[in-house]
Amino acid sequence: MLGNIEFSNPTKLYFGKESLQYLNEELSKYGTNIMLVYGGGSIKKNGIYNQVKM
Repeated sequence: MLGNIEFSNPTKLYFGKESLQYLNEELSKYGTNIMLVYGGGSIKKNGIYNQVKM
């Protein structure tokens, strides 16, 4: 048994060509370490992964 658990998963989505410009502002709200979760690898193929991890 794990005991008491609280889970919160708020989601904010940005769409459009300039969407990544908001990333620094959003991520700064959560501290210096984040976990990036992605699927089948298209994020690396299209270059978004490299832009995000900078």
